[in-house]
Amino acid sequence: MEISDALYQTYGQILREELIEAMGCTEPVSLAYAGATARAILGGLPERVVLGVSGNIVKNVKSVNVPNLGGLKGLQAAVSGGIVAGDETGVLQVLAHITAEQRTQIADFLEKCPIEVHVLETGSAFEIDLTLFRAEESARIHMKDYHTNIVALEKNGVSISDTPKAESTPQAARSNRDGLTVRGILEYASMVNISEIQDLLDLQIADNMAISSEGLSHKWGACIGSVLSESRSPDLRLRCSAAAAAGSDARMSGCELPVVICSGSGNQGITTSVPVIVYARQTGCSQERLYRALVVSNLLTIHQKQYIGALSAFCGAVSAGASAGAAIAWMDTGSYEAVCHTLTNALGIASGMICDGAKPSCAAKIATAVQAGLLGYDMYRNASAFHGGEGILADEIETTIQNVGKVGREGMRETDREILRLMTC
Repeated sequence: MEISDALYQTYGQILREELIEAMGCTEPVSLAYAGATARAILGGLPERVVLGVSGNIVKNVKSVNVPNLGGLKGLQAAVSGGIVAGDETGVLQVLAHITAEQRTQIADFLEKCPIEVHVLETGSAFEIDLTLFRAEESARIHMKDYHTNIVALEKNGVSISDTPKAESTPQAARSNRDGLTVRGILEYASMVNISEIQDLLDLQIADNMAISSEGLSHKWGACIGSVLSESRSPDLRLRCSAAAAAGSDARMSGCELPVVICSGSGNQGITTSVPVIVYARQTGCSQERLYRALVVSNLLTIHQKQYIGALSAFCGAVSAGASAGAAIAWMDTGSYEAVCHTLTNALGIASGMICDGAKPSCAAKIATAVQAGLLGYDMYRNASAFHGGEGILADEIETTIQNVGKVGREGMRETDREILRLMTC
């Protein structure tokens, strides 16, 4: 298969849209971005705040530390950090430069300013509707579908478009993901001029390995990466899963190091990249081969997640771990068959793992997902496989990916609602 020039350009643009640097868990940081942007519209601090969010925002903000806020957690903390001290031009690094003095100001704001929060009855898994009030003035921002997608800005009830804010890609202008296929991804990875995307991949390698190293070197969260490293013999597969878990250990506990996200998630960005980087370095793989394997892993994750959606009850680490395993299989063999079998096996092992919000246990789920991806590859190498017709797996890899997506997006909706009820009761 040879992809067309148009599809070649689309694949590259998808990588540019998805591989974004972010500091902190993307849902609370998106809330902070909304808060900072609304404050810029209002022209000062509000006297009252009304925040509406979809259930999945509640789920993914409730238990995770907001970076640079001194250990604060929750919806009110995240939005207040943005309102008081956020730099909206930083987008998903909106909280990167908060000072100790500003942390004191945020705590004071949280104590004195009423912040009303309600859950939106919406069909969108990702939605934020924030309004700030001061005297007779108001400022509103409405975000939907993904973390930087501003669909409405208002001042005093009047729609505006000339407010100072960072550029984001509107939903309608984003590249069409429908052209992604496993075969097309492998063809693109084999032929792409690396210089066109090297800046993205170099940043992903630098950022995501740095936070992995931080997670292994210091006590963050439940220390899953360290537990794996210290409790078992350090073979290559263990190193891959421990390194990925360690990055999440640090990130979920408020580490201020940035990561390069994938499919809107820092945890997925870490899971997609870190095992591939560790494997390549341990096996003496060339830098160019590593770059191309990262293209495979990132695009496979994006391909799977387009059917599941940005947020759901389906743990996104499953998709990312399967993609990392498949990229390692491709790095070793260059084989379409190896990639398809690895993906199928990994999805047969781990599909159905639930997402019950961003928190320290995400690191353990990442370790599990990476191990499933690597086991999927080991099965292929030993001529062992799961087959179409077994459960939700199909004979054709694209059908399997779509089946898993339907389970995540449609089949687990009631699971998502029940998780939210349990988390907020």
